[in-house]
Amino acid sequence: MKSKLLTSVMILVSIIGFSQNPIIIPSTIESTNVNLSLQNGTFQFFPGEDTATMGVNGPLLGPTLIMNNGDNMNINITNNLGQETTIHWHGLHVSAANDGGPHTVIDPGTTWNPQFEVLDKAGTYWYHPHLLNHTDEHASKGISGFIIVKDTEEAALNLPRTYGVDDFPLAVQTKAFDTNYQIKHSVNDDTTLMVNATINGQLDVPAQVVRLRVLNGSSQRTFNFGLTGNNTFHLIGTDGGLLNAPVALTRLPLSPGARAEILINFTGLQGQTLHLMSYASELTNGNYGATVPGVSPTQVLDGYNPNPLNGADFNILQFDVVAQTASPITSIPASLANDVPLAESSSDEARTFTFTPLTGGSEQLNGDFAINGVTMDMNTINITIPLNNTEIWTLQNFSSIAHPFHVHDVQFYVLDINGSPPPAYLQGRKDTFMVPPGTTARIITKFEDHADDTIPYMYHCHMLKHEDALAGMMGQFVVVDETAGLDDQEINKGALLYPNPSKGSYISIILNNKSERILAYSVVNHLGQIISHHKIHENEISNIYSFPVFELSQGQYFVKVFTDNGIITKKFTKNN
Repeated sequence: MKSKLLTSVMILVSIIGFSQNPIIIPSTIESTNVNLSLQNGTFQFFPGEDTATMGVNGPLLGPTLIMNNGDNMNINITNNLGQETTIHWHGLHVSAANDGGPHTVIDPGTTWNPQFEVLDKAGTYWYHPHLLNHTDEHASKGISGFIIVKDTEEAALNLPRTYGVDDFPLAVQTKAFDTNYQIKHSVNDDTTLMVNATINGQLDVPAQVVRLRVLNGSSQRTFNFGLTGNNTFHLIGTDGGLLNAPVALTRLPLSPGARAEILINFTGLQGQTLHLMSYASELTNGNYGATVPGVSPTQVLDGYNPNPLNGADFNILQFDVVAQTASPITSIPASLANDVPLAESSSDEARTFTFTPLTGGSEQLNGDFAINGVTMDMNTINITIPLNNTEIWTLQNFSSIAHPFHVHDVQFYVLDINGSPPPAYLQGRKDTFMVPPGTTARIITKFEDHADDTIPYMYHCHMLKHEDALAGMMGQFVVVDETAGLDDQEINKGALLYPNPSKGSYISIILNNKSERILAYSVVNHLGQIISHHKIHENEISNIYSFPVFELSQGQYFVKVFTDNGIITKKFTKNN
């Protein structure tokens, strides 16, 4: 009885609301030298109730990092959480070693020092944890922050850009709490809505054009943004930066992980109140947030209902219109950026990615999902991509729920959806794209600037429960520079491969230095493409290791042996 009563109180407070609360506006750091501390804390989402949280330079959320195109960033991230984590720069085009994926673990008490040049266009990006099987836990507890990139093209436009005055970051999330007001993760009963960690949020906006940088920071929920009274707003930017011209809208669906920059003209509305809404009643079946999360009402999702957010229209944020600023922007520009999408004819390779359930029948939504029939394996490189390749990826969703597909490293363009051009709000640069059930869509992108044959990037569903599952809906790819190649001059003599040549199923690596240990290895073909990568389990680490070669075709290969002293490269021949 107590559990039901407390849950009902949480729902009433978070949905109906007893009072409006000014939202938190995160602080900013505008420097090329950034120090971040990941830390535990407490926060009162509900009056008088302490909730355990995680944050960056504070109890939850993190400062907004303001960068400029061309900046050389030097970031120190110290992990004071008492457990492993990572930080991923979502949407930024950085090298795999700086990307912050599951392989770049920050151990407790240590500092990670990513360094990279900002190559991205002006836009709204974000950072969040990406530890294997713990992304939802750490993000739900509060670790996330905005990244705003500036460039000369954006600076020349007559746009609002005074942070916290006419330019606001809005992280929209739903969370689940237990009866002790503690945050739950990897669940479906997310009844509590918040903006910038504020329940029943309110924001004073000047009576002029205001810029909102909207992030769907939810673990699973899709929002269908709009304004009260179906008032028009203008989309000016998607995940990867500005559009070529504003798009007038009354609705904007936004999936987890995706961002949108919108302009709202509050000119002449001083003293009035409007609301940012989610018109979830208009979401079609098969979306997390719709009345029915699967394509069929017979498909159940544990904990999904009852929930007053699902399939309903609800307020997200109250706008109270106040006086204009001293130098207001009062009109929407007619044009924005000069962004030329990649031409389909420029593609070097086409690949297909299919999304399928691992559980059938009415319980499909409670099971795990696969991409191309496989799930996440830290020791498997699923795709090897040549540097400077332009590729078309076909995304096919054969499951009963929509999946937001996110690709690290690159921004892409949506070519078509079920053979038709994408709607205007999806025609900009994207790094996260919602693929509805029963849909085939094509995207095009180019893999340039960064190559690393060892540390992979990720592609995955950005519904964190799907990504985090033991059979995680995630894969790995490396970008390799085929022109670099491997030759005999790179080979050193710190190890022995036996037998070599080999007709057998296994080859053994034996390090000459018996105190040196084998941590991982990669098998590479004569083009420099990684065939496989394997991280040695801690219980198997020694100076000797045997690896399988029975699936390799006849020919010459290299094995790159990663030890605690460096990298040893050896050539071997496979004979059939």
